[in-house]
Amino acid sequence: MPIQFIKGEIQYILITQQIKLNQLKAALFFNFQKALNLKNPVVSIFEKPKIICDEGASCLGSALANCINLSNLTVNLDRNQIGDKGASGVGSGLKNCINLSNLTLQLRDNQIGDEGASGLGSALANCINLSNLTLEISGNQIGHEGASGLGSALANCINLSNLTLDISGNQIGDEGASGLGSALANCINLSNLTLGISYNQIGDEGASGLGSAFANCINLSNLTLGISYNQIGDEGASGLGSAFANCINLSNLTLNLDSNQIGAIGASGLGSALANCINLSNLTLKIGYNYIGDEGASGLGSAFANCINLSNLTLNLDPSQIGDEGASGLGSALANCINLSNLTLEIIGNQIGYEGASALCSAFVNCINLSDLRLNIGYNQIGDEGAQGLGSALANCINLSNLTLKIYHNQIGDKGASGVGSGLKNCINLSNLTLNLDGNQIGYEGASALCSAFVNCINLSDLRLKIVDNQIGHEGASGLGSALANCINLSNLTLDISGNQIGDEGASALCSAFVNCINLSDLTVNFMDNQIGDEGASGLGSALANCINLSNLRLDINYNKIGDEGASGLCSAFANCINLSNLTLNLDENQIGDEGASGLCSAFANCINLSNLKLNLDGNEIGEMGASGIGSALANCINLSNLTLRIGQSLMNESQKIKVLNKYLKLKRLVVFNFIIKTINQ
Repeated sequence: MPIQFIKGEIQYILITQQIKLNQLKAALFFNFQKALNLKNPVVSIFEKPKIICDEGASCLGSALANCINLSNLTVNLDRNQIGDKGASGVGSGLKNCINLSNLTLQLRDNQIGDEGASGLGSALANCINLSNLTLEISGNQIGHEGASGLGSALANCINLSNLTLDISGNQIGDEGASGLGSALANCINLSNLTLGISYNQIGDEGASGLGSAFANCINLSNLTLGISYNQIGDEGASGLGSAFANCINLSNLTLNLDSNQIGAIGASGLGSALANCINLSNLTLKIGYNYIGDEGASGLGSAFANCINLSNLTLNLDPSQIGDEGASGLGSALANCINLSNLTLEIIGNQIGYEGASALCSAFVNCINLSDLRLNIGYNQIGDEGAQGLGSALANCINLSNLTLKIYHNQIGDKGASGVGSGLKNCINLSNLTLNLDGNQIGYEGASALCSAFVNCINLSDLRLKIVDNQIGHEGASGLGSALANCINLSNLTLDISGNQIGDEGASALCSAFVNCINLSDLTVNFMDNQIGDEGASGLGSALANCINLSNLRLDINYNKIGDEGASGLCSAFANCINLSNLTLNLDENQIGDEGASGLCSAFANCINLSNLKLNLDGNEIGEMGASGIGSALANCINLSNLTLRIGQSLMNESQKIKVLNKYLKLKRLVVFNFIIKTINQ
């Protein structure tokens, strides 16, 4: 087995599908004997599951036993079915590695039970010089005994400063979590801790026991705790939170409590505890899919009033039964976070109306340093008044450079869309903007007023706009086009207005904006289900002909009324797009025949840089002549390496399909070729 010397390290990579045990044993012993004086080996045995099993892992352990001078070790045995015996074998070897200071063990999905985990733990107990430990053992069956065994070992590692421990999906329960917590209480020198214990049937007792550990870890500056999908209620959340009161040096905290059983009392208790973490600068708190309600949201928000040093805040409160009162309470608290520069709020699927939305967003008035704002308040009931309140708040955020605003399915009409647009007019420093207003009741007036804001946003380089399933019609599409024509600095544009009945007139008017967007390099347009015919498709083609700098283009114009003339007109644009390297064209469920299919691809001859092409023509009327015509055109794309072609239910019989397929197989430069075609049942 070769040894690769890279900066004083050796790396063993065994990726064969089947490897004989005696070969593994000989290789490990031989190479590790050579490596006795090296300090940084990386052992990776991966790629194909069921390679080495328990005996192979034990061999590895025996080899490690001789490496007494090791200071840094990384071992990856993920998905190898090593079981208890293999884990204990690896542990036996590690017992001798008493000089280790940095250790990474990856043992995910290996059928390790409590015996194997305890065996591993007993080895770690000897590694008293460890300062950095990463142990990933998720997806096994260690149970509470295995967790306690691991914990007992960690209690000896008093010099640990950095610990990453992932034991998610191991059924450790309350007893295992408490045992783990008792052990971590000894690791008083920890400054960085990442603990993943999701999917473990942990309740209040386990959460409180785990929290007691953090009370001793007063030197923690960075803590990431993933404890989602358990059975933690109010008592557990409060107990867990109370521990943070001692962690006065915390500057970065990520806490994921999604999908537990936390109510208002637990959320409020957690908030009261976090109020003591006055040095927090970065906080990510996920407590969605619980039952915190208005009272819990307000109580949780009280923490932010004290955390005046927060610069980055991410708060996820997806379905949590929050209404206007809770949203208002959150807003009042956020108003104190005057130093925030980055704010992400996820409050999807609650019962927030216009009063709550307006009060929540009023907090932004005080957050004058905000440069990055992401607000997702989809599936609520904010209506026009709530959207107008949101717009008024945005008008004060003049320093915003990045804005993501998702207010889909909120009963917003023209007035609400206009209100949002009015607010955006003041955000003149925006460079990246994402707007999602899907599933509202916005008509042409609202769409035009909303997009009029873009006239002021002259620095926009990246715009993603989704107004799916509204009622903007051709007039709204024209207004949108007029606004986009001013965004001359756009390099990336994603535009999704499917399901809006814009027709030929709207498609042509909207796409006329592309004439001014000469810097576009990435463009995605979704006009699905919009009653677009030949005229609209040709208009789109004429506009795209000006986008000579495009390198990535995706067009979704499926479920329309485009025929041969429209297909040919659309693709005439590609003759000018000589810099295209990636093209996705979805024209399924139209009325394109052989002539249109052949004409569609004739322009590709100029796209000499095209390397990746996905073409979907399902649900059209294409036969052998059209399919062959596409192949002839593609023969001119000399750099094409990846092709996916869907013709769906074709008019061809089996012999014709084989003939066409052989034509495509002659495109010798193709590395990846997916050809999907079915015959219509006569």
